[in-house]
Amino acid sequence: MKRIFWLTLAASVAAILFYLSRFWTFSLWPRDGLFGIEALRPQGSLLGQWLRGTDFAPFELLIWAVGAFLVLSLLQKLYDVLNPPPE
Repeated sequence: MKRIFWLTLAASVAAILFYLSRFWTFSLWPRDGLFGIEALRPQGSLLGQWLRGTDFAPFELLIWAVGAFLVLSLLQKLYDVLNPPPE
């Protein structure tokens, strides 16, 4: 049961990171945004939208990759802390 929870959590985090990236191509909800929140548009690429017009816009992919690595590393660290190996 614990393994299913951690796999679901990791898959959910990966889906959120994928939605933030420029590679999201699915339109799964209406144009007015998820749950009526206009900032959560169906096209994804939220990081690109947030960085548009700033000096960091050309580095969107690099920022996304470093952020994804950090988030997944922290998730692995949390798993290691909460599930110590048997002695």
